[in-house]
Amino acid sequence: MKELAAIKHWIFDLDNTLYSSTTNVFGKIDKKMCEFIMENLNVSREEALKIKNNYFHAHGTTLNGLMKKHDIDAHHFLEFVHDIDYSFLKKNPELNQEIKNLPGDKIIFTNGSKKHAERVIDRLGIQNNFDKIFDIADCDFIPKPEIEPYQKLISRYNIECEKSIFVEDIAKNLEPAHKLGMKTAWIENDDPYCKKGFDGNHVHYKIKDLTDFLKQTNKIIGQ
Repeated sequence: MKELAAIKHWIFDLDNTLYSSTTNVFGKIDKKMCEFIMENLNVSREEALKIKNNYFHAHGTTLNGLMKKHDIDAHHFLEFVHDIDYSFLKKNPELNQEIKNLPGDKIIFTNGSKKHAERVIDRLGIQNNFDKIFDIADCDFIPKPEIEPYQKLISRYNIECEKSIFVEDIAKNLEPAHKLGMKTAWIENDDPYCKKGFDGNHVHYKIKDLTDFLKQTNKIIGQ
């Protein structure tokens, strides 16, 4: 982990990365996605669930599939699916301190919306660490793991890839970061989609707990 002392750009995915997947935030969003599909495509709940999952796997995000197949308005979709109750997300002062202690830029890179990211980090109490949020609109609605969003992110914030690390819960989303020269860290989980490719050489670090990983990192940086 000594090489992490040279990192200047700390890039974090949002959902199931800055908070545990056990909080099931995405479960609430999934439910809203199904409702949106039912209403806008006039299909049953069962069919909506199939469409949601098929588009997610085929197009990177459900939204991307809906835009390509049905010309759905992206902003309307994002506003609808992120209209959830965030109150069950609790502040994480320990994580806040460890992120604060990291030197350099701290950036959120998400396939979700900026408003969603702002609500999440506010609930977690880590909002003061992030003045850079690169969302799906900044990516022109092209999702990870397509290479274009990573290139846009790098250009926007003048990122030096060899001095960067990307932390993410979906293993295949780390592949483009690795190809571009970044260090990568995978948040370990048992979801088959998230695990796919987790044992590849594009994953430099496997993390069970983000706060513990950052605590170890800060100790090394401080030596």
